[in-house]
Amino acid sequence: MAQAKGIFISGGGSGIGRAVAQKFAAEGWFVGIGDISEAGMHGTRALLPADRCFTTRLDVRDRAQWEAALSGFARAAGGIDVMFNNAGIPIGGPLVDLTPEEIERTLDINLKGVIFGAQAAYPWLRARAPGSCLLNTASAAGIYGVPGGSVYSATKFGVRSITESLDGEWAADGIAVRDLMPGFIETPLLDIAPNRKSNDAIRNRVAIAGLEITPVTAVADAAWAAVHGERLHTLVGKTARSASFAARFLPGMLRRRNRASGRPLG
Repeated sequence: MAQAKGIFISGGGSGIGRAVAQKFAAEGWFVGIGDISEAGMHGTRALLPADRCFTTRLDVRDRAQWEAALSGFARAAGGIDVMFNNAGIPIGGPLVDLTPEEIERTLDINLKGVIFGAQAAYPWLRARAPGSCLLNTASAAGIYGVPGGSVYSATKFGVRSITESLDGEWAADGIAVRDLMPGFIETPLLDIAPNRKSNDAIRNRVAIAGLEITPVTAVADAAWAAVHGERLHTLVGKTARSASFAARFLPGMLRRRNRASGRPLG
């Protein structure tokens, strides 16, 4: 019997990470979950086959924790075929309203965490190449910046750039590098405020803006397709597809709409 393939997922305790864990587990993969939330990890683990699941506390800002997490998972699974750099947090609102602590935490988790994850995963993915894959969670916010999204967009533009750079760097090693670019996804993150000065959930702002919310299962299906396909950036949801089209073919209109809309998610 062939050994099950292994995928390690950062931020696997909820939302996109949990849905992707369920998708790959259903396909027979050994799933590793790294998350800062013990309760979240236990919740995900309860949904997966006990004999094909590994969990470990992981703060993606800590490079040493990445080494320990991936080596532990590799021992349990027999190797790492896919590393899903998924951990991230939202932030929104006027730039002048954001505290230095909020900005630094977002940059550290959403950007530095992805860099550390890729760096730590490289030797494990190279050992399983060709056919191994680094998958990153970018965002529709990495297509064109919007008012109220300067810091979050900066991190997701960065994740997009990391994906494109490593696609070139790692091609000779046989490691595929891909990212997902979802719009607003039905996850618990929609029910928190975008910043400390706001008491209005992101979900409410999305509804006011008239934007659609995509089921999280659609992202899980997109992750499966991305790992097994050739597309560098995978758009998920109507918002992402519309933003991509407008940024490419109607940049002037997109700029005018941004300037007229003010701060839709602040």
